[in-house]
Amino acid sequence: MNDDSEMPRSALVFGARNLGKAIIELLLAEGWAVAGAARSDATLKGVTALGALALRSDVTDATSVTRTLEQVAEAHGHIDLVVNAAAAYGGERSGPFGGGAIAEAQAGAFDSWAMAPARSAFSFLSASGRFLADQGRPATVIQVTGGSARRAMAGRGLWAAGSFGVRAITNAAALELREQGIQVTLLIVDAGIEPASGPYPGTTRETLADPQQIAVAVAFLASQGARAASHELVLTPLAERWVP
Repeated sequence: MNDDSEMPRSALVFGARNLGKAIIELLLAEGWAVAGAARSDATLKGVTALGALALRSDVTDATSVTRTLEQVAEAHGHIDLVVNAAAAYGGERSGPFGGGAIAEAQAGAFDSWAMAPARSAFSFLSASGRFLADQGRPATVIQVTGGSARRAMAGRGLWAAGSFGVRAITNAAALELREQGIQVTLLIVDAGIEPASGPYPGTTRETLADPQQIAVAVAFLASQGARAASHELVLTPLAERWVP
C-alpha cells in the first residue's frame, strides 16, 4: 500500500459545469487527483473528458454525498478538499428572479429560493463533516454561495433568506470542525459568474466574476495551513458595485 505522503492531493467537486469545471481543470493542472460529481449525463461526460473521475451524485441528499465521498476515498486513498459549487434548486424556481416581493410571493417560491439552498448546504456540510472527521486527517471544505449571503435586496428577499441560511450553516460547521484540523470556508462570489456562452443580457464580462479566477481562490484556500485559515472569502469584480 502506498504511503499517503507519496499520493497526490485528492479533491471532490460537486457541480461540474461552469464554475465546477474551472475548478476541476485548475486542480488537475496542479497535479491533484480530482473527482467531479453531478446529476446530468452531459455534465458527467464533460468531467470524464477533462480527465477527472466522474461520479453521479445529488448534493441535496446527504446519503448520496456520503456515498460519493466513499467512492472518492476508495479511488484516491483519501480526500483533502471537498467543494460544493453546485446550484441548489427545489425543482423549477417559480416567480420572479430572486423570489419576488415578499407581499406577493407564493409558498412555492419560498421553497425553491429559500429552502433549497439551505437544505443543499446542510446535506453537503453534514455528510462531508462526518466523513472527514472520521478520516482523521487535515482537510478543506468549501461552500460556494452568492452575494445575497451578505445582504437582502428588494424583490430578492427569498433568495437572501436561503443564502443567509447557507452562511449560518457553513459558519457553524467551521466552528465545529476547526479543532479537528478541518477548515470550512464560505466562498462568497458577490457577482454573477460568467457562463461559458459569454455574458448574459444586461451584463458585461467586466462585471461578471471569472470562473478561472474563482478556481484560483479555491486552490489558495486549499493551500492554507492550520495557522492561517480563512473561514470566509468574498470575491467581487472591480467593475461591479461593492457594498462593505
